[in-house]
Amino acid sequence: MGILRAAVAPFVSARTYTRWVYLVLGGALFMPFFIGVLVLISLLSPWTPEEGFGVPGLAGTLVAAALGGLTGFLPGVHALQAQIARSLLGGPLADEPPLAGADWRTRARGCCWLALLFAVGLAVCVLTMVVLTDAASLALVALLGQAPDMGQRVILVDWAPQGSRRWLSPLVGALMLAALISTMALLGAGAARLARPFLGASAADRLAAVRARADDLGERNRLAAELHDSIGHALSVVALQAGAASRVIDRDPAFARGALEAIAEQARTATAELDHVLGLLRERPGERAPQRTLADVPHLVEAARAAGTEADYEARGPVGELPAVLARELYRICQEGVTNALRHGSGGPVRVRVDVSETAVRAEVSNPCTGRGARRGEARGGRGLAGARERVRLLGGELRAGADDGVWRLAAEIPWTGGR
Repeated sequence: MGILRAAVAPFVSARTYTRWVYLVLGGALFMPFFIGVLVLISLLSPWTPEEGFGVPGLAGTLVAAALGGLTGFLPGVHALQAQIARSLLGGPLADEPPLAGADWRTRARGCCWLALLFAVGLAVCVLTMVVLTDAASLALVALLGQAPDMGQRVILVDWAPQGSRRWLSPLVGALMLAALISTMALLGAGAARLARPFLGASAADRLAAVRARADDLGERNRLAAELHDSIGHALSVVALQAGAASRVIDRDPAFARGALEAIAEQARTATAELDHVLGLLRERPGERAPQRTLADVPHLVEAARAAGTEADYEARGPVGELPAVLARELYRICQEGVTNALRHGSGGPVRVRVDVSETAVRAEVSNPCTGRGARRGEARGGRGLAGARERVRLLGGELRAGADDGVWRLAAEIPWTGGR
């Protein structure tokens, strides 16, 4: 049963016929080059097509295939033929992503494939035309008694139907058609296997694709961290302010009013941060909001104070001389620390310290903490803490987070050369 299924598979598989179409398309595209070269040969030599194909015809086929293959150097041709082969041939080439671009080596491989496709496609076109005509003629012999309009001669088969034997002619035609389909299945399978070396990505292309993918993933992770740090901090402050306002709105309307104003300010900040990230996603620099740096850390402290938490900020050293990328990432570290203090802290004072020396910059956020996590020194912060570690690691620094003697500390130390 398995052998029968394997024998029938090429005849019922759609891929057999799409590959056949691909080869026929190659022959059809080759015809202008082929006819043009044969016309030139007949003009420049005493040979004419009526004399038979012969050596001049074979030489003309090879020259026409080479000329047609050179069109692979035209812009866009390689990408187009790779896409057609990927769709119609399938096979290993279908598993590869389309190339963003093609250098001259890649296009040269495509030219060789195009020349090979033209030559094989011409043979496939001729064979298809002849065998289909023969099979149809033999099928009609049983009804007409002879091949239609062809006397006793069929194109490939010298069949002289006599008596009852003429009813065998449709069977012969069916066998010829089956042989043609089997041949096309074999040629198509071979073309599908050969297409990848000619039209697929080279080692350099694959390496470039991997690097581009890694860059894309890195950018996605960075944007996710931006959203987590900025929007998460704003929502934490808003939640605290809203809770505090709801508890005292009857007995202390002034405090509730201040809390609502703080909520409005955090909403505006979150909107600006969101516009910045959306600007990055759209790749429209003009729509990006200014990125926050260490100069904005006092606003974090003020927001914490407005939420009812005691907080202070101290900066030592030339903070304003830090590179923009360093100042931006350190702001996110401080933001993560303040957010975690507001979410998980015990309500004690939050202290933010930034110390810039000639060889390193250190940022630390600390606050009292209680409970089992404080005794064990368990990490907190979830994805935000993981993102903070990644930020610091990319800058060549070290981040430490944990509880010590009832005080939670998030400390980042990053080396720098002091502008030298």
